[in-house]
Amino acid sequence: MLVEGVAVLGALGGGLALFTGWTAKRVEAAVPPRGRFMEIDGCRVHYLDDGAPGDTRPALVMVHGLGGQMHHFSHSLLARLRADYRVILIDRPGSGYSTRPDGTPAGLRAQAALIVAVIRALDLPHPPFLIGHSLGGAIALAVAIDHPDAVSGIGLIAALTHPETDPPAVFKGLAIRSDIARRLVAWTLATPMSFLRGQAVLAAVFGPDPVPADFATAGGGLLGLRPQAFRGASIDMVAVNDDLPAMVAGYGAITRPVHMIFARGDRILNWRTHAEALKQTLPALDLTLIEGGHMLPVTAPDAVAAWIRRAAPIG
Repeated sequence: MLVEGVAVLGALGGGLALFTGWTAKRVEAAVPPRGRFMEIDGCRVHYLDDGAPGDTRPALVMVHGLGGQMHHFSHSLLARLRADYRVILIDRPGSGYSTRPDGTPAGLRAQAALIVAVIRALDLPHPPFLIGHSLGGAIALAVAIDHPDAVSGIGLIAALTHPETDPPAVFKGLAIRSDIARRLVAWTLATPMSFLRGQAVLAAVFGPDPVPADFATAGGGLLGLRPQAFRGASIDMVAVNDDLPAMVAGYGAITRPVHMIFARGDRILNWRTHAEALKQTLPALDLTLIEGGHMLPVTAPDAVAAWIRRAAPIG
């Protein structure tokens, strides 16, 4: 009986892995890479530079959040900014089409250093304005603390700024510390569970705002079905609090301008915990509060674009 049980489990696992691989190929055919690649510290970084060599317009560098990718910005926001700014979107290592070799540090400060390395490799004529959404906001804050000369200022969209004692319910399944277990789940259960729970997760991440009908493709939502997306997000989430407590203690020393936009109805990060608390530590913070949910770059692009223009004026 034991041998038969092991055989059944092995067959089930093999079937799930085949399904996961088949799904990943279909996803990548539907949502292929749309940018270019560069090698940074062993990571193959996928980025979209909407400008050109010699472009002297003010540059915006945008960094997405947990489990996301650059389509969160290209869905609606890019078209509203590209006429006046050189817009650069980055897939963080382990997300979208960027790779992260085994053993690469995933803490906020390590990711900040990598983002700065990308900025320097692009050889921009002036320091860019760095924008981070959600977890990307925490990385932007790490840049402001550790590499202030690399940016002209930072913009935080629904940003993670303080440690969370308990992760949002929709992300609890990512809290896997063993990489062996993480890989096993990524190649067996993660993809079918994403199909089963996808609508509930999207409702939490977007709510109270509706999910755009084209988010799966234009917003890159399908890319989250791939095993590498699950593993990358799990690595990121487990590493978040390695640096965040010490960063909080350093917020008061930030010298670059910091601007933030947050929605009062955010169901992923509470605006009082992450926006109001940052304002108390960093009184110079320019804070804008609006109505809506967590996915403001997709659901409120006009408001976010107007906020960016105020934070990073072109004249």
